[in-house]
Amino acid sequence: MSPSTASLVSIVVPAFNERENLSPLLVELSRVFQALEEDFELVVVDDGSSDGTLDLARKLGQNDPRVRYISFSRNFGHQAAVTAGLDHASGDAVVVMDADLQDPPALIPEMLDLWHEGHQVISARRTEREATPWSKRFFAWLYYRLLSLVSEVEIPMDTGDFCLMDRRVVDELNRLPERNRYIRGLRAWVGFDAAEVAFHRPARHAGRPKYNFFKSLALAIDGLISLSLSPLRLATYVGMLTGVLALLMVGLVIYWRFFTESSPLAGYAMITATILFVGSMQLIVIGITGEYLGRVYGEVKGRPLYIVRDTNVTDYPARRTTAETTPPASER
Repeated sequence: MSPSTASLVSIVVPAFNERENLSPLLVELSRVFQALEEDFELVVVDDGSSDGTLDLARKLGQNDPRVRYISFSRNFGHQAAVTAGLDHASGDAVVVMDADLQDPPALIPEMLDLWHEGHQVISARRTEREATPWSKRFFAWLYYRLLSLVSEVEIPMDTGDFCLMDRRVVDELNRLPERNRYIRGLRAWVGFDAAEVAFHRPARHAGRPKYNFFKSLALAIDGLISLSLSPLRLATYVGMLTGVLALLMVGLVIYWRFFTESSPLAGYAMITATILFVGSMQLIVIGITGEYLGRVYGEVKGRPLYIVRDTNVTDYPARRTTAETTPPASER
């Protein structure tokens, strides 16, 4: 269906312990869509929450037919939750956003305007981020520029998962078989006509951020490795540099041994420093290689991206194969 005749927008919301935010989010979405021609469905993906998020999603779904929910058997991670939402979304356009209202629903009409103009991927670019430590803002700024430098495709700067995608884009994403998924990179990889909207990201409505330093670091590494072979090339360059330095050191030792009375590098300190330097370079190369091999191992095992424990979604427009997701017992 073309944008001009579309009538349904799917709002995909990954949720991990977001009970306090779901009701305000639904109220805000309803308010925004009252002024729009399109209708919406809210697809809540409960990623193994323990705070009653699933119970509230069930209640909202019983009271409002626009609310759909998918509940995982355990916590499979944010990117798996986004993937499940895309698998189960039935809209002609799909918006991915967080449940905490840091991704403001008020931005959706502007995204829809660009979609009606023919753009198929509309990313939301953060110009300001409230209640975010300066250190996190700096590392995020640095990371996106590093990713843009090494990536095989152009990645929009300072954007997250908040975006609008055309049905065609979602279908192509759902066809990708890989299990280590970096959605914001994959939506750039599939191509299509892209645009951006800028926004000021407010503080969370309630609750605490779910991405700590280590989760953010893991996501950053996934992005670098899934979109580029540059880390492997870097490992090669590090090995070459270490070899050159070693040859220079051998030459210096020979020179000082036979052509000078004493060596300025005598003693155990220099030997220890050299061993530590070479050893650290080897560990870096092994670590980079291990990251790629680990992902190959994960792909070869062929385990599902997620397992659905409960859902009220009965129609699957872009459902994965039975080897990739397991439906609830009520559907088997």
